[in-house]
Amino acid sequence: MPSDSVHIRNDLRPGDIGGVIHLHGILYAREYDFDHTFEPYVAAPLAEFVKNQTDRERIWIVEKAGQVMGSIAIVEFSENQAQLRWLILHPELRGLGIGRQLVEEAVKFCRTSGYTSVFLWTIDFLGAALKLYTAAGFKLTETNTHPVWGRTLTEERYELILD
Repeated sequence: MPSDSVHIRNDLRPGDIGGVIHLHGILYAREYDFDHTFEPYVAAPLAEFVKNQTDRERIWIVEKAGQVMGSIAIVEFSENQAQLRWLILHPELRGLGIGRQLVEEAVKFCRTSGYTSVFLWTIDFLGAALKLYTAAGFKLTETNTHPVWGRTLTEERYELILD
């Protein structure tokens, strides 16, 4: 019988990638009215990440009772710059400090991997995520408003210079 405790791991198992994509598709549709085009936006680069992952890249899978309940990843953008991607948590796990833990571990991984900066793209109305990012020291560097995923959204780029 699977445990009901929450586990965070770095090893990918069958079903993990589909679970991350599914979680993004379902939650962003339900919570933010994104359309079906959001899933391929998540799926295509996530598949490339899995196929070509290096030692300077990592994904964290959050699971509970054998189900994928969240994720975050660090992807190598260039020799000196990493990109934080695919941060998501099932609503059942929000408010427990798991998101903060994921962001902290991802930033620590960037530092130990020799990156000089890490950036991310997010949406301006994702308040809880924005609090996590700014608490970790990320600063807003760019905004871009355009129609995407069935809505007109303002995407924001945040960057953290690593010491």
